[in-house]
Amino acid sequence: MREILGRRRRLRLRRRGRSAQLDAALTCATAWQWPVLPGVESKATAGRGGRGRGCACPDPECAVPGAHPFDPGLLAATTDERMVRWWWANRPTAPIVLATGGRAPCALSLPAVAAARALTELDRMGVRLGPVVATPTRWSLLVAPYDLERLGELLYAQDWVPSSLRFHGEGGYLVLPPSEVGAGQVRWERAPSPESRPRPHGGGPVAASAAPWLPDVGEVLDALVEASSGAPDGGSRLAY
Repeated sequence: MREILGRRRRLRLRRRGRSAQLDAALTCATAWQWPVLPGVESKATAGRGGRGRGCACPDPECAVPGAHPFDPGLLAATTDERMVRWWWANRPTAPIVLATGGRAPCALSLPAVAAARALTELDRMGVRLGPVVATPTRWSLLVAPYDLERLGELLYAQDWVPSSLRFHGEGGYLVLPPSEVGAGQVRWERAPSPESRPRPHGGGPVAASAAPWLPDVGEVLDALVEASSGAPDGGSRLAY
């Protein structure tokens, strides 16, 4: 009887995890029009009974276990509902990978300690923040899409940009909640909030659009550079 109850509990947990991953992926792809694809899983979730925290990809020394695309590759990212459903029906615990840039959000990431300090400073300055993705080691601030030319101009104006600050733009990617990767659980430190548009002729805001609101990269870069400069060991360790 205990064994039967144990099997039923594991089945419920698998169904719950499958629903959470699929629901989140569908929200990103269909409601927000963010192109996504399944990421490679960490060994802790890829196989039956696996207890390791390595990556399921062929690289035994993968620097970001479970936190990157592999098969399919990044170019397969889509907003097509049928494709998203098929992927997560076959790989229910796969991480959700956002293909950044283009019309999709971009992001800036930095070590968790520095990011918490930066968010406090940005709040003090009254800067409205968009979604913030957090893992135990790094946090990522989602921003409106930017191109390399714009980013280059902003970085050129900085005296120094620490290696701990990383940029997820065109051709990049970011793992979204509620994924689990080698570094641990991916969660929302700041949950997505709807974007509102002003009424014509200077009226109040109209009903929010489906996609989350995103700040301009220039509004947050200075604070992130300053916070990253004080990160332990320069925060240069590549970890998600």
